[in-house]
Amino acid sequence: MGNEAHDQQYSKKLQTYAHSQKHKLKPIVLVILTNLATIYIFTGPFSFLYHSSASSRDSNSILQELNSTKAQLAATHSLLSELQHRLNSSNLLVQALLIDLTRQQEKQSNSADQNQMSRKLGNDELTFALGPHKLPFGYSPMIGSDEIHTPVGAFCMKLHDELNRYMTYEIGGECPMDYVLAQRLVLKGCEPLPRRRCHPKSPANYVEPTPLPESLWSTPPDTSIVWEAYACKSYQCLVDRKNKPGSYNCKSCFDLQGEERNRWIFDDGGLSFGIDQVLATKAAGTIRIGLDIGGGTGTFAARMRERNVNIITSTLDLDGPFNNIIASRGLVPMHISISQRFPFSDYTLDIVHSMDVLSNWIPDTMLEFVLFDIYRVLRPGGLFWLDHFFCFESQLNKTYVPMLDRIGFNRLRWHVGTKLDDGAHNNVLYISSLMEKPMT
Repeated sequence: MGNEAHDQQYSKKLQTYAHSQKHKLKPIVLVILTNLATIYIFTGPFSFLYHSSASSRDSNSILQELNSTKAQLAATHSLLSELQHRLNSSNLLVQALLIDLTRQQEKQSNSADQNQMSRKLGNDELTFALGPHKLPFGYSPMIGSDEIHTPVGAFCMKLHDELNRYMTYEIGGECPMDYVLAQRLVLKGCEPLPRRRCHPKSPANYVEPTPLPESLWSTPPDTSIVWEAYACKSYQCLVDRKNKPGSYNCKSCFDLQGEERNRWIFDDGGLSFGIDQVLATKAAGTIRIGLDIGGGTGTFAARMRERNVNIITSTLDLDGPFNNIIASRGLVPMHISISQRFPFSDYTLDIVHSMDVLSNWIPDTMLEFVLFDIYRVLRPGGLFWLDHFFCFESQLNKTYVPMLDRIGFNRLRWHVGTKLDDGAHNNVLYISSLMEKPMT
């Protein structure tokens, strides 16, 4: 019973809701029907009744309004196209302005950086030398940049006072005679030196050099040198150093008729190797070009030249005109320190030699850099002649033998002996070794 009464009440509510919704929908339905009828009359089969009843004046007026609206729409479309074109042009102009603005900002930033560096270093010529220098034709894919920087050792930037002094000179004039300052900068890691726009002083009364092969063992004339930078003012003074007390760099090597004349001629089967015995380890004529590291006055290169082998000698002018005498002998000097990467491409040299220069006075890390660089520039099968390398006995097996093994050379000859000129009690040893770069 309860359920039936509930159902009757629910049914009455539904009828009441439907009746109320029906009254609400009547106006809406009436509007819709009216609109549909209007559309039908104007577009359907009875549209002629409207047209026949409407005056021609009204029809023409509507037609004119439609044509006017169409014309306005066409004009608006044309105006929109013109505005779109102008907008595209404006976008391109804005992009160009932004690119130009960016370049100007970069230029101002570079100028500010250069001005800051100039103020820091106090020398406009130094700032100009260091660059950067813009390429005339812009970006180069080969370089990967639109500018070139002058390669100068990073430590140069810390040597403010010395570097400023070195870079103070008259542009286009005569270079200052400051070899000592230049050598100090190089040895401190400021290499290559940035001075570029002055003329070095030429020797007075210069004469033509002695022709080859006589020049290999001839002492050059004093007029071939500008002596102002050196303690000695003549070659004879340099020759006489061998008899003077004190320590000098390459003390006897300016005497080309003394000890120098006998170097690398004889092979004692121990520490002193002969050039002919070294060359005999390879097929005749296959040792043709090479480098002598720290080669003094170029005697090793002279001996090799006599055997048709061309050797470049690296050296510095440490209180003596080492580069000049090498050139006067008809040989090729190269003014670089051992801290610089060798200016040769990979596997291009047949032989590299060094006597005394590579030794335990060089920091271990730098020495390893040099040894790896020697390996790099040697061709497969090329020779590395380590001549009289000195070290303490305690360093031999702990430091240097493992280091040489890490480089990867094959040993052809290996000799270790006591460095007698320092006294055996100091436990200083010499190593002389002939090594070969592996073929694979």
